[in-house]
Amino acid sequence: MARTVQKTENLFSLKVTLRGVRPPIWRRLMILGSMTLAGLHEAIQAAMGWEGSHLHTFEIGGRYYGDPDSVDDVINEEQLTMNTVVKSGGRRFNYTYDFGDNWQHEIVIEGKKPPVDGRGYPACIAGKRNCPPEDCGGRWGYQELVAALADPEHQKYQNWIEMIGEGFDPEEFSAEAADAIVAARFGRE
Repeated sequence: MARTVQKTENLFSLKVTLRGVRPPIWRRLMILGSMTLAGLHEAIQAAMGWEGSHLHTFEIGGRYYGDPDSVDDVINEEQLTMNTVVKSGGRRFNYTYDFGDNWQHEIVIEGKKPPVDGRGYPACIAGKRNCPPEDCGGRWGYQELVAALADPEHQKYQNWIEMIGEGFDPEEFSAEAADAIVAARFGRE
């Protein structure tokens, strides 16, 4: 659930970057220290534009966190907060979404930030480029998709259009639109 931050609560800036994709696709999130990894998963899904229809894990310091009802051999992601991650000295960790397409995200904790009065969190405040469509074949399939969309004569252009529809622009991104999706996901006004 979204909350307005109290002056005493930690607020962290995170940069979430999709690995192996050039030019980079990334989002900057403002996250409360009390947020669990399960909540961070939801925030990443909303900000990136993923649909949440696949499994995921976090890897922090060689340990894997996720939903133990869905993924074997993980620590329950509900048990670890961002405050705990930061206190343990972690500044970078990984998030993998969709074990088939294997979308790997690097999460960098950029630091503590002062809260903005009246602002609800989590929030997406910046980013670049559109999220790849679900089930497009991972980074290799996405590279093929981008190449095909740039060339209507490409042999697979029509196949991709039939799969993802018209109007997908890899360069398109709006922080305001992404934040509105995050706000809706967390019941934030």
